[in-house]
Amino acid sequence: MKKKLILINLLSMITVFAISQQKEGDPKLTEIWKPVPKVVAPGRTSSDAPSDAIVLFAGTNAEAWQNKDGKAFNWKVADNIMTVVPHAGDVQTKQGFGDCQLHIEWRTPAEVAGEGQGRGNSGIFLMGRYELQVLDSYNNSTYSNGQAGSVYKQHIPLANVCRPPGQWQTYDIVFTAPQFYEDSSLKSPARMTVFQNGVLVQNNVALWGAMQFIGVPKYQKHGSKEPIVLQDHNNAVSYRNIWVRAL
Repeated sequence: MKKKLILINLLSMITVFAISQQKEGDPKLTEIWKPVPKVVAPGRTSSDAPSDAIVLFAGTNAEAWQNKDGKAFNWKVADNIMTVVPHAGDVQTKQGFGDCQLHIEWRTPAEVAGEGQGRGNSGIFLMGRYELQVLDSYNNSTYSNGQAGSVYKQHIPLANVCRPPGQWQTYDIVFTAPQFYEDSSLKSPARMTVFQNGVLVQNNVALWGAMQFIGVPKYQKHGSKEPIVLQDHNNAVSYRNIWVRAL
């Protein structure tokens, strides 16, 4: 015990000495002045697009989108909202994105129909293949890695923070694209951080590969920038206020 106390006292003396030496040094030695961060004007609220964002849907039109098969956009647009038309097919951005910050607001139908995966189902696919699940998970039991806030069939959300059906919900996503070697093998996996309704539900998780409904996810080399896809899962899910920042 005596030796332990001597060691603690010695470590304390070393710490005090190190701090005193720092105070006597030049603070400018640890100041970094360049590069200077660029100025970005934030939105008036946390949901509004900042000045450097690309607005993908602000409610007036859906010019940034097209049907996934290349045809014209064919979802319903009204009252500053775009809504899935069941069986119309997925839609995707005309522009491709890699590393990005994505803000998107979504709402499942107020009238509850179905259960499990059949209730308010849609999905947001980063680079067209890495899915963040959209689902009515308010008092609705389903498999945990398939509920709202999950990286579908991969990562269970840290919490279920779903609002009741018919209420607007928000995803704020930070996505890091995967990197590949020239021989098409994986250099680094995709990563995703997600806040749902202001609550952290995915914390910089490494993705196992592209979404697979059956079987194990895997990677296949693809472009450095790919479209963002919104899924038509035959439920009238609505979206609004969609913007993205390339990182």
